[in-house]
Amino acid sequence: MLFNNFGRLTTIATVSVVVLGTQLAALAQVTLSGAGATFPQPLYERYIREMRKSHPDIKVNYQSIGSGGGVKQTISGTVDFGASDAAMTDAEMAKVKGGVLLIPTAGGAVSVAYNLPGVKGLKLSNAVLSGIFTGKITTWNDPQIVKDNKSATLPSSAIKPIVRADGSGTAFIFTNHMSAVSPEFKSAVGASKEPKWSSGFLKGKGNPGVASLIKQTPGGIGFVEYEFALKNGLSSASVQNGSKQYVAPNLKSANLALADVQFPANFRAFDVNSKQGYPIVGLTWLLIPKAQKSPAKAAAIKTMVKWMLTSGQQFNDDLNFTSIPSGVAQRAIEAVETGVK
Repeated sequence: MLFNNFGRLTTIATVSVVVLGTQLAALAQVTLSGAGATFPQPLYERYIREMRKSHPDIKVNYQSIGSGGGVKQTISGTVDFGASDAAMTDAEMAKVKGGVLLIPTAGGAVSVAYNLPGVKGLKLSNAVLSGIFTGKITTWNDPQIVKDNKSATLPSSAIKPIVRADGSGTAFIFTNHMSAVSPEFKSAVGASKEPKWSSGFLKGKGNPGVASLIKQTPGGIGFVEYEFALKNGLSSASVQNGSKQYVAPNLKSANLALADVQFPANFRAFDVNSKQGYPIVGLTWLLIPKAQKSPAKAAAIKTMVKWMLTSGQQFNDDLNFTSIPSGVAQRAIEAVETGVK
């Protein structure tokens, strides 16, 4: 009987230790909430999944709501970090209580994707792109399009431009490029996360929404992050770079265009050298408030950023994103280590 009681006590003690250990582990886990850009969504999903393997104590929840939403939620303090493909302006940064750091994580191409069955290798000049997205070129057999695509059989059907419905860093990358190559586009639309599009354009939410609309709309054309074009089996047009060469989007051509980007002290690089490679490219940033809600969250943010800019960069190529140069990555890690409290 004494043996049985001793055995029961040992079992109870063991169960108590297991329960207590589980409770302590739960208490030790930190959950970070983030929201923003859809451009890096596939990459951030991969980062979060892979980081969890080596840092099970950090759980990251990321909502891809668009860069505009990421900036707004960072300013309002409703997330632990935001994300945007358009660098925050001085005015936006000034609204973040305690200050904010912009940390680059990747770069990539924005594809001009289209739905024209039987038409591959479409070439679209700067003038044609401007005409399409200002609503002045309205049919696929327009002489300006035919001129550069003589071997293609272009239909007489209507061109159906598809743009973003939400505030978008992808829209900023596209309109920033178009504004640089077309004064007409700059005047009519401008470079913005929320451009002044023609009222007749179709609109989709996020990169997934635009890609889905293009896929289901014969005659549709729009801009999406290159990985979304690939995942949805969409054709991508070749466009003119600064040397007037027609270049299609891919990882190699995006790397060429981003190779000479100069990162200032605050890591905001607005202008991309597009004289080589594929010209419609941009960077994406984490928006890290300096004043975190607790020391535990501050420590978790530092761990997350360091992992993304070291171990995480190996996954960029897998998803057709460019990597951040190691020297720039180290500077960014140091900025978070010293700046986030």
